[in-house]
Amino acid sequence: MAALWRWKAHLSVFRRNCRIVLTHVEPAAQKVGTRTALFTSIGSLAVGTTLCAVPFKPVETLSHDSLIRRAASLVTDSSSTFLSQSTLALTEAITQYSQAVHTLIALHRGYMDSVGTLSPAQEDVVWQVIIGQRSEINERREDCQRLDLTWSCAVRMCEVASEAAYSSGADQACVTLRTMVELALTHVEELRKLSADAEKLLTQTKVLEVERMAPAHRTEGEGPEEEEVPEAYLRED
Repeated sequence: MAALWRWKAHLSVFRRNCRIVLTHVEPAAQKVGTRTALFTSIGSLAVGTTLCAVPFKPVETLSHDSLIRRAASLVTDSSSTFLSQSTLALTEAITQYSQAVHTLIALHRGYMDSVGTLSPAQEDVVWQVIIGQRSEINERREDCQRLDLTWSCAVRMCEVASEAAYSSGADQACVTLRTMVELALTHVEELRKLSADAEKLLTQTKVLEVERMAPAHRTEGEGPEEEEVPEAYLRED
């Protein structure tokens, strides 16, 4: 019986201690729960405020017309690049051709000024240089013809691309491309005139040289109408 009473006494003390502990724990737990709920509310409010502050841009509707305009703009960009590169190549080829023609003109004039002072060997060397310059002119002319075909294709492509851009509503791309075509046509036409003038001047120089050289190569005993033309003129340019 004494042991039973001691066990009851210990049980009573344990219950009192448990009530004291729970009394102190419950307010702390309530505070922790309150803080957690408060932080959760503040976080939700902050996230909601941030989302409301970010402006949402409406997505453009990709209609068939808008897609066609974009495609037409890409075509005009590629066509303008093709035109600019081919124009640059052609203008450089025409410029080099004109320079080669003027070099040949200078050689012919130098030869005319030195007629009668050159030995046969020196005269042969001069004509070898002239013939080599004529070969270079032929090469330059072939380059111009080849690049002219490419440039003409680029011009036609740009014209078609500008029409497609205009019909699809890409007005700015159409205007820009047509302006580039006009500038390219004007620039190439100016260079062609310069090369044509150089060719005309070369022809006049050759005629003048034949007229001046014919009496010097006229053989004795022949009539005035029988004249010798320098052998170099009988060779193909």
